[in-house]
Amino acid sequence: MQRLRRTRKNMLLRELVSETQIKKSGLIYPVFVRYEEGICEEIPSMPGVCRYSVDMLDTVAEQVVQAGIGGVMLFGIPQEKDETGSGARDENGVVAQAIRKFKSFFQKTGKRFLIIADICLCEYTSHGHCGVLACDDVDNDASLPLHAGAALAAVRAGADMVAPSSMMDGVVEAIRKTLDAEGYTDIPIMGYSAKFASAFYGPFRDAAESAPKSGDRKSYQVDCRNGREAMRELAADESEGADILMVKPALCYLDIVKQARERSDLPLAVYNVSGEYSMVKAAAAAGMIDERRIVKEILTSFFRAGADIVITYHALDYVRWEREGEIR
Repeated sequence: MQRLRRTRKNMLLRELVSETQIKKSGLIYPVFVRYEEGICEEIPSMPGVCRYSVDMLDTVAEQVVQAGIGGVMLFGIPQEKDETGSGARDENGVVAQAIRKFKSFFQKTGKRFLIIADICLCEYTSHGHCGVLACDDVDNDASLPLHAGAALAAVRAGADMVAPSSMMDGVVEAIRKTLDAEGYTDIPIMGYSAKFASAFYGPFRDAAESAPKSGDRKSYQVDCRNGREAMRELAADESEGADILMVKPALCYLDIVKQARERSDLPLAVYNVSGEYSMVKAAAAAGMIDERRIVKEILTSFFRAGADIVITYHALDYVRWEREGEIR
């Protein structure tokens, strides 16, 4: 008989032989930034997650530094929207201001973390789509220079990395060429490489005020039924110069994460999206689950499947629970 229980007998033995660890430095915390002052408003559909005005970001920076996680991913909510999402390319826009605010915190404290700028138009367009419209459809090629301009604005403000999330064909290449031409050859690109058309994005669209006014995004995001198509998307981003690949959402797509890990040697990220987060929060609030243990199990599953980086709204909570000995 094989006595596999021998190495599970107590916590010390289980820790000794554990195959997968949650890497704190691989956790990225999404941050929603808006105009005005003194804003720290909880998002109703995402308990524990807030929108912040730029002047309140020192508080976020302190939390991120204390947690020791890898960094933040920034999403901006502009004052005004238009047909082409010009606010995304504004070098004094809300994301650019947020980046400079974090940079000033680094200068004051000597502490730092990575600043990743999400690059998309949906928060900035009056119609809520991720590119410019032509005849009620997104014009892929006309949208590419607009995304490249948004990436350039973020990098000029001091972003360490850009992450194009629109799923426009060729967007990684367009951004890479623009950044290289401007001398930013050392700025990495994290592609939202296999981003599926998903119902799990609902709370995020509340948070970022980015829901499309009409239609949906199924023509430019991957059908949830198509694993082979996702592999083509991942391969396309890699060929266009992406430095990091991503699968989004995470929980229902661990098979895609596993396949991506087996096919590519690039660093691999997953986005543990808003709906996944809010389901856990709702079940915990109803007394149905142990939130701390569930979050640990979920985060572990991402790393076990092959992810190197996990973008998650649970990041700060998880590290605090672990530090205070509240997770076993």
